[in-house]
Amino acid sequence: MGTETSFMQKLRTMPREFWILSIGMYLFFVSWAGCYSLLALWLQRFFNMSGSQTGLTYAVFSVVAFCLQPVYGFIQDKLVLRRNLIYYIGILMALCGPYYIFVCEPLLGINLVAGGVAVGFYMGLCYQAGVGALESYSERFARRIGAEFGHIRMWGSLGWASTVAVTGILINIDPHYNFYLSSVAGVLFLLCVFSLRSGRFSLSSADADASGKTQKASLSTALALVKLPSFWAVIVWVVGCSTYLVYDQQFMVRFVQLFDDPAHGTELYGYLNSVQVFLEAACTFLAPFVVNKIGAKNGMIVAGSIMFVRILLSGLVDSAVAISAVKLLHAPEVPMVIISLFKYITTRFNPALSATLYLVGYQMVTQVIGALMAPVAGYGYDTIGFAHTYVIMSLLVLVTTVISVFLLRGMKVSEEHALMEAMSKANTREN
Repeated sequence: MGTETSFMQKLRTMPREFWILSIGMYLFFVSWAGCYSLLALWLQRFFNMSGSQTGLTYAVFSVVAFCLQPVYGFIQDKLVLRRNLIYYIGILMALCGPYYIFVCEPLLGINLVAGGVAVGFYMGLCYQAGVGALESYSERFARRIGAEFGHIRMWGSLGWASTVAVTGILINIDPHYNFYLSSVAGVLFLLCVFSLRSGRFSLSSADADASGKTQKASLSTALALVKLPSFWAVIVWVVGCSTYLVYDQQFMVRFVQLFDDPAHGTELYGYLNSVQVFLEAACTFLAPFVVNKIGAKNGMIVAGSIMFVRILLSGLVDSAVAISAVKLLHAPEVPMVIISLFKYITTRFNPALSATLYLVGYQMVTQVIGALMAPVAGYGYDTIGFAHTYVIMSLLVLVTTVISVFLLRGMKVSEEHALMEAMSKANTREN
């Protein structure tokens, strides 16, 4: 009870920036879900794309994000708390509707490959690379104001959940409505970023480490990461975690196939996705408490284990009810991935490079794996079926999770807490 009271008191005294960042995270995910949550279904239903062609589209935005994520990460580390990059992402979000309707749809009508490339290019430029920049910006800001990043990130899950509750209905009426929704959310996101008065913080001063020494992001320090065995240990774990993104890309197609009426299946998938993401929001709220209790490394192993079970069971069950229950395991999995990884990064590496580490070590690697696996997975869906493909994908997660048990650097929970508290105090003095 004492811990709960302490938390509620802390929440009530949070500066307005905490709430603005939370609303901004909410709006970003509303915009993203509007144009992405039913993307594969939209391409296949309205333009007759095959699984392999849809996989190519996802591969394109993975490649684009792969090229941009190290750039976004390094720029944001240099900007620290300045909002230049976040404004740029907001402008791209606001242009979503016009771009899909007046650029992508005509191209898809002329040539599926050209249209798919246009869709993939935009998704990579705005959302797939942009989410890492926004999350790393919010995580750094959270450390400056003494907040838990998970409690800001929770609002992103709520944004996705509230959107996918209606996208399945809107696509059956007119898919343009979903694209309009994305643009409106983008405009509101820009207003939210504009109202973020961060001048009371040291916008351009770099993070301080646990000893209070100011750390700066530079090209040489960023490039030096590739020489660290501990960096490659994280990469091994991320390779396995990347599988869930490929798994999710065409899961909606698998789900809808279980129904005689595709429109009914699409609508039910929207409801299922909404329930899942509302649960994800609750788990994102709880994840910081869990990770603080068991430690960052153990949190990463737990996340990989849940992922293995979810993908494996998706290949073993064959009813709509059972696969729906399996889909809900996504709710605890994703928060454990993100929260554990950020805790691990900030306690094992230079905190001034948190954005670079997150976008290169996690986001960028997931795009590499996505670009390589999406076409292969699409081919597998077309030839051996979803079930067998899911079982094969789950084995990759199992192998990398077991290896990570030995490669990731362990640390006592008390030591992690001491490091985070020391960094928070050092940055407070800096501000």
